[in-house]
Amino acid sequence: MAPNHRQLPIETLPFLNRSKGNVMGTYTKFTASALLIVSLLLLAPFNSSAVAGTDKRKGRSPKLNRPLTRIEVKEAKDRLSEMGYGTLRVDGAIDADTRNAVIAFQKWEGRKVTGRLSREDFDAIMSANAPQAKDSGYKHAEVDLDRQVLLLTDSEGNVTRVLPISSGSNKQYREKRMSGLAYTPRGRFRIENKIAGWRKSPLGLLYYPSYFSGGLAIHGNPSVPHDPQSHGCIRIPMSASIDVSRQLPMGTIVLIYDKQSFVSAQEWVEADKKKVVSSQ
Repeated sequence: MAPNHRQLPIETLPFLNRSKGNVMGTYTKFTASALLIVSLLLLAPFNSSAVAGTDKRKGRSPKLNRPLTRIEVKEAKDRLSEMGYGTLRVDGAIDADTRNAVIAFQKWEGRKVTGRLSREDFDAIMSANAPQAKDSGYKHAEVDLDRQVLLLTDSEGNVTRVLPISSGSNKQYREKRMSGLAYTPRGRFRIENKIAGWRKSPLGLLYYPSYFSGGLAIHGNPSVPHDPQSHGCIRIPMSASIDVSRQLPMGTIVLIYDKQSFVSAQEWVEADKKKVVSSQ
């Protein structure tokens, strides 16, 4: 006898096919959702660290973006004065002397020269050490051409003042019927002549010039660019000109150097001492 197979009505088959399709569709959607959740969980820590790193690289730290308070400006000016960057009024205001001090600090430390006191500069100022002269043991002046700063020292060679300068551009010039190379010589010099007030030179006006080599002088000028742009003289800010002139009497030793050309003047100092002893 043939087996008794129950046959389903033909109209029920589409229903079964649809049910099977619904189950498979639901399973597929569930699997895809689960995989998406796992992927997001795995990627979330990586993305967070990447964003944090990007913010750090771009300097988006809230601390760095926060403006300085008047108390912090006062602290920065006090510290700049202690390190020799000028006798600044210890208050919360930013004036011309403060900007010159900040410029000198930025030049000495090799920072970007802006003349503005940012939070990064504030942190650097509060943790910096005072500049040191290359020669020691006697009163003199030093001109660091690489850093574009002037250092004045006391009788022990300790730095008492740091000023921003602009020296010779090392370029050829042709103006006012004169031509030549705008060069600041390197070496050991002495202050050999001085003028109080303004001096009219063939290439412009000099304020309280202290001459160290022919017509080249350390002098005040209304324009002191951040980089070398003079005809060969050492330009300093106008506000410091009179005080610097007083600290550079006749015969003061001036050392002018870059990273390849420093020459000590200790021999001159010893020779001066012997002259004083022999004259007594």
